[in-house]
Amino acid sequence: QVQLVESGGGSVQAGGSLRLSCVASGYPATVYSMAWFRQAPGKEREGVAAIHSLGSITYVDSVKGRFTISEDVAKRTLYLQMNSLKPEDTAMYYCAAGFGLRGTLSYEYAYWGQGTRVTVSS
Repeated sequence: QVQLVESGGGSVQAGGSLRLSCVASGYPATVYSMAWFRQAPGKEREGVAAIHSLGSITYVDSVKGRFTISEDVAKRTLYLQMNSLKPEDTAMYYCAAGFGLRGTLSYEYAYWGQGTRVTVSS
């Protein structure tokens, strides 16, 4: 059974940083994608960044240059380093995993964590 458990959310002031982590277990694939999504109140879930087991990385335009997605394969942990945070980054952040090469659309991912909340105050 695949499990994804996020951590690292919290409250910060604008300009601050947070690092989110997602520990994956029970995931057998050798070719896979993992991604971070976010959902703000009253808005649709949005893909933030994705990383593929073959090495490619994708970011949504609004976080390019501020967020960095990375993976520690040995620890089966996905990270999202978030710098220069803005109030509009406030959302619940979700980790997702899928087989094969995926992008940043939510329907591409079969497995989801419970989310970790990020609040950025101005």
